[in-house]
Amino acid sequence: MVTWQNWAGTERVTPARVATPATTDEVAAAVKESARDRLKVRMIGSGHSFTGAAVAPGVQLRPDRLDGVRSVDRDSGLVTVDAGIPLHRLNPILAGHGLAMEILGDIDRQTLAGAISTGTHGSGAAFGSISTQVCGLELVLADGSVVQCSATERPELFEAARVSFGALGVITAVTLQCVPLYALRAVDAAAPLEEVLDGVDELVAANDHFEFFWFPHTTTALTRKFQRLPGDTELRPMSRFVRTLDDRIVTNIGFEAMLRVGTRFPRLVPAITRFVTKAISARDFTDLAPNVFASDRDVRFREGEYFVPRDALVPALRELKRWVDTHDEAVSFPFEVRFVRHDDIWLSPAYERDSAVVAFHQYHRMPHERWFGICEDVLGAAGGRPHWGKMHRLDATSLREVYPRFDDFVALRDRLDPAGTFANPYLDRVLGPAPEARR
Repeated sequence: MVTWQNWAGTERVTPARVATPATTDEVAAAVKESARDRLKVRMIGSGHSFTGAAVAPGVQLRPDRLDGVRSVDRDSGLVTVDAGIPLHRLNPILAGHGLAMEILGDIDRQTLAGAISTGTHGSGAAFGSISTQVCGLELVLADGSVVQCSATERPELFEAARVSFGALGVITAVTLQCVPLYALRAVDAAAPLEEVLDGVDELVAANDHFEFFWFPHTTTALTRKFQRLPGDTELRPMSRFVRTLDDRIVTNIGFEAMLRVGTRFPRLVPAITRFVTKAISARDFTDLAPNVFASDRDVRFREGEYFVPRDALVPALRELKRWVDTHDEAVSFPFEVRFVRHDDIWLSPAYERDSAVVAFHQYHRMPHERWFGICEDVLGAAGGRPHWGKMHRLDATSLREVYPRFDDFVALRDRLDPAGTFANPYLDRVLGPAPEARR
């Protein structure tokens, strides 16, 4: 049996059995067979979660063939697709029908089910995570039954399942509320970090989408401002030369080469981050939204991410900057700061709270434990909630303190999957073991 590992190389497992179901009925049959053989079962996505959420020591269900389009209603914008379709394949299909997802994250390699199950998001104060675009789900439960849920059909399950990292059942189909195809004008520019921090609320309010990157060891923020435009806007896409220079040579090939040197000589890392900050050029271009939101990420890294209350963002970042400035830690990757509207999804990190989202990273060949511990200390003290697909150290006891509906979710999980059919070590840690495993 072949060993599976995720994109970042943080998790690996050799499953007892692998299946590639192409239909909901085949998923249901695989779940029943797993239960009969007393094996845990997990549907993996594309491996872009940094946590062990997708690890399947028992039966690994692969989504490769569960990738069809079931229906498209251009007038209503309702689109139903198989849950295993990757976002980079879904977006052109939607565009062909004059539709688009309301918002996307900054990569598009995930499967749709994987993206919604972990709370994947973009940036924009008026926009929720990808999960908020979901109008209906089809799931296979632990007993092999197939159920539908929406705001009007099994609403409790719907409220919980939109961010559920596979704990409640295998998502086999998703109905999305899409919007008319639109374009984005993107303006990328450097600015003094303190200027961005002082004016961050105004920057967020003035732009449809705003985010910024900041490399520790520098005093410069790299800002991204997006304006939404009609789909028939005249496009001015980024030139092939600029895309090759910035997105391939500087931020991928060149950055990788420099970080390999920085791994051997950590004292060079501050100079590397300052060079990269200066080397990324200002840009102003207009393209269809999926071409703007997503970017290539070829350099491997470790990542953690916390959602904090909006008013806690600037004090937390300044505290982290003070720590970097007074310690010898070589931090080779930037913070990425984004903004997400509140929602009502039980285990969404943005549950009932407009949030600033701080992602922290480290090159995969360099030690990350000390740095990530500091980031979790500071962001956790600010009331932060971790992204379910990013590295964090929290367990059920600590997560219960920051999620008002945590016990409701666990109670629903215990009713639907008392034997822990969909459990794995990560779920046991963040939710606690299923009832029958506690006996």
